[in-house]
Amino acid sequence: MNLRRPALLAATAFVACASCWPALAQNTAEAPVAEVGDAFVLSALGHTLTMPLPDWLDATSVAAGTRIAAVDNSFSGDESMALFEAFPKGEDQQSWTILYGARLALNANKALVEYRNATMTGYALTCKPEATGFFQFGADTSEDLATLGFVCGAFVDSLAGSAGRGEVMIMQFEKSAKGVAMVYQEWRGAAFDPQKPATWPVSTKVVEARAAQLKAEVKLDTAD
Repeated sequence: MNLRRPALLAATAFVACASCWPALAQNTAEAPVAEVGDAFVLSALGHTLTMPLPDWLDATSVAAGTRIAAVDNSFSGDESMALFEAFPKGEDQQSWTILYGARLALNANKALVEYRNATMTGYALTCKPEATGFFQFGADTSEDLATLGFVCGAFVDSLAGSAGRGEVMIMQFEKSAKGVAMVYQEWRGAAFDPQKPATWPVSTKVVEARAAQLKAEVKLDTAD
């Protein structure tokens, strides 16, 4: 699927759904993530969330069974939410240039598109309106949402530690009978023109390939 230039959209075009992603109590613990073949599997809240390995890892040079240890990561969760994020070695939640993560929530009362809309609204509010864009890799169907892309050419000035910076992000949404998950990847760098992909902090070929991989390999199942 060819990447299309994002049409710039105002955050007010989407209705926020505050209850879709409930607030997460920051109960930090060791990440309940296992390496299974060429995938990471997050086991939390009565679910298993399967996702491809971080794409910055060379699976041929990093020995099987050691790939969790080959990335820096963080995990927090409570009785209704779980959040796992991974970074290249040497990076962290304050200094990352690449972030790969998964968010899982026990709330299946909303349609999946509502979770996506709430997420779009939240991210749009972090970005200067004239530098904000969303795009899809394909079309939605009645049972499946297309992978979503987001570009922020320049963060709002009030966002701490983000002056003069922007990011590109892709998001894959999945739903079970009991919960919803979002698996995502972000690339951050200097501020850029969202309408000129050559200025992005990541090439469109990398974005397209990773989006296709998330679409094909992310899977959410209940544990029982």
